[in-house]
Amino acid sequence: MTSNYVTRDNFGMYAKNADGPGPAIMGADTLLGNDVYNREGEKLGDIKEFMVVMATGQIDYAVLSFGGLLGLGDKLFAVPWAALSLDTHNKRFTLNTPKDVLKNAPGFDKGHWPAIADKAWAGSIHKFYGTPYSEV
Repeated sequence: MTSNYVTRDNFGMYAKNADGPGPAIMGADTLLGNDVYNREGEKLGDIKEFMVVMATGQIDYAVLSFGGLLGLGDKLFAVPWAALSLDTHNKRFTLNTPKDVLKNAPGFDKGHWPAIADKAWAGSIHKFYGTPYSEV
């Protein structure tokens, strides 16, 4: 089953296309679980979590789950928010990363999260995905 922001909308936010939120402002809970595809149309996984900078409220990363079977053996990736784009036509996210490249991306498992606030780690992740990074 496809999981997207429309199927996860429990409050009718997206019932009308002309009114209400989206796509400029979206409900966070409706985005969790959304599918992520690359530009070649390959499914890369789905969004499991958002990492929010508490001082600003800015989303820095979406945590993408990739691989495994029925949630077992999944590898997690902290993908910079700037690397994702919302595909409103297909109601999913797009990450411009080939599947083979993502298999070798810096990732982690559920029991071994990286120090996401670490500036050296963040710089390497942004470099991998080709997104801008400022240590400020």
